[in-house]
Amino acid sequence: MSGNIIVERDEYVATITIDNPSKRNAMGRAMWEAMGDAMLTLSSEANLRCIVLRGAGTEAFGSGADIDEFETIRSSKEQGIAFGRHGHRAMHAVRDCPIPTVAAIRGVCVGGGLELAAGCDFRITSDDGRFGVPIARLGAVLAYPELEALVRLAGPQVALELLLEGRVIGAEEAYVKGIVTRVVPCAQYDQELEKTVARIVAGAPLSARWHKKFVARLRQGAPLTAEEELEGYDCYDTEDFMEGYRSFLTKPPPQFKGK
Repeated sequence: MSGNIIVERDEYVATITIDNPSKRNAMGRAMWEAMGDAMLTLSSEANLRCIVLRGAGTEAFGSGADIDEFETIRSSKEQGIAFGRHGHRAMHAVRDCPIPTVAAIRGVCVGGGLELAAGCDFRITSDDGRFGVPIARLGAVLAYPELEALVRLAGPQVALELLLEGRVIGAEEAYVKGIVTRVVPCAQYDQELEKTVARIVAGAPLSARWHKKFVARLRQGAPLTAEEELEGYDCYDTEDFMEGYRSFLTKPPPQFKGK
């Protein structure tokens, strides 16, 4: 058993670190459980404005499940179902988080690591990032809850390309295929990540949460109800809206409170 999930807070920002560098930040079952716990706890914190997911060190964001555990806890269909529940819970907690999320990717981001990153709103990678889902080499498949994030992110054609070839691609190709949001030179990575988080934090937190909710709802494809359409105007009754437009007129930076 190795590895930990580390949660750190700095005012409006929480950082979750996948900490298992000796195994390229692979995640054992206990780490998947801890990731789900961390995300669900942070998702309920009203004062947070951004959550950053990252891997320890600069060699890997995450290499997926810890294969050393497979023989003892993932060697049958029954065990696979039980193990999968923990991973799916963590992935869905990232996907459904109401707070803006950023996957800060350095180096390897494959398998379950990519599935976690796919649930984030931003995927910012250094130019040495590498991406793939070479699960066919293990004779395994992605179950529907795992596959959903990859298909939603990159589309069915790219998902099949990664799964059938098992190829690990570089950062630029991942950007072209829509897997990552931004590619940054390694030397500038920390600075660009800091600026990105600062821009998110500077915005009105209620606006961010509404926009996440609305985009998720539109992805469902079903027609909006009258009540849902009207929710787009609820912002006008908030203190943050008054603070925002008054600040625009008088020039001092707005001090949003999430109210």
